[in-house]
Amino acid sequence: MLGAVAASALGVGAAIARRLTAPPGARTFDLLIRGVEIDDAGVVVVLDRTRQTVARGSYTLLFEGGGWAQLGADVVERGPDRVARRVTKLSAGLAPAIGDRVSWSGIYYMTPAEADLDAGEVRLSINVGDAPAWLIEGESSGVWAIHIHGMGSSRSGPVRGARAATTLGYTSLVVTYRNDGEGPWLGNRRSTLGSTEVDDVAVAVQYAVDHGAKRIVLFGWSMGAAIALQLAAHPTHSVHVDALVLESPVLDWIATVKANCARAGLPAVAGWLAVPWLSLAPLARASGLAGPIPLGALNWIARASELTKPTLILHGTRDDSAPIDVARTLAGIRPDLVRLNEFDAAHTMTWNSDPERWQTIVSDWLTSRNPSV
Repeated sequence: MLGAVAASALGVGAAIARRLTAPPGARTFDLLIRGVEIDDAGVVVVLDRTRQTVARGSYTLLFEGGGWAQLGADVVERGPDRVARRVTKLSAGLAPAIGDRVSWSGIYYMTPAEADLDAGEVRLSINVGDAPAWLIEGESSGVWAIHIHGMGSSRSGPVRGARAATTLGYTSLVVTYRNDGEGPWLGNRRSTLGSTEVDDVAVAVQYAVDHGAKRIVLFGWSMGAAIALQLAAHPTHSVHVDALVLESPVLDWIATVKANCARAGLPAVAGWLAVPWLSLAPLARASGLAGPIPLGALNWIARASELTKPTLILHGTRDDSAPIDVARTLAGIRPDLVRLNEFDAAHTMTWNSDPERWQTIVSDWLTSRNPSV
């Protein structure tokens, strides 16, 4: 009996570890357009009522057949089961129709051009291949921002933050990294939760320095924040990093795994079962990883004393992926360096919930630290 329980626990832990580190999968188009209304102001789409579709703010519908629709902030009731959202912008040639399958997204700009940013494409030579990046020239050649997306996302996500950096005159580099769907493929394409991906973004830091950067601000989104924190603490790269702006940061992977277990309907404590499969070499290899992931080195509550850079955190109170309580703990431990701003938002959706407030907070914080910029 005990053997069966142990075997079951081992199986659950292995499954969680494999799912967490799985290669990027196809997007799920789990919403249907239930109605399309045309009026003098444009197009309104009717959707099923979900936690996402009732959230006020600026979001995007991605269509299974291609194309996107940006949505306005207002939510209009359409009975107990549905809501209506006004379309503020459509991709070229798209005409929403009843029955279209769509996916809800916080990625508001698919490319810098859609955010009215003039970007060029560069390729960074990392040790596993070439990683594409968008380069957005700013008025201040000496101040750069490097924008790092999270797991399962793409470089389109941080374009929201690149708008704030551009407003301040920063030059921006919006990067990719190994196994993210755009960067080079390596092995079986599994994520290492930022522990090896950091090497790829370190190349972006050096690229910025080689091209005139005197100060660098790292914008990290979700797992991208875990990457940014490692760079800021690394003796080689730290000297170039001036500050961190972290959106919905993963500050402790064990807490994040537990939160995602709870979201999936499992007991939160089941997250502990995955730890050996991630951090012990034989089990990590058995779960498809090339080697163990140093979870302790990615725990910024335990490493709070090592923080040396001013850090702005923007975090949603409804984040059920990277718990805001971890960010609150870090801000409480290091009030000298860490400023936390809370939003009524889900994971990586603080910009979407209130773009103007997000932009103002980021711009004011960065400007107050460097008023000459």
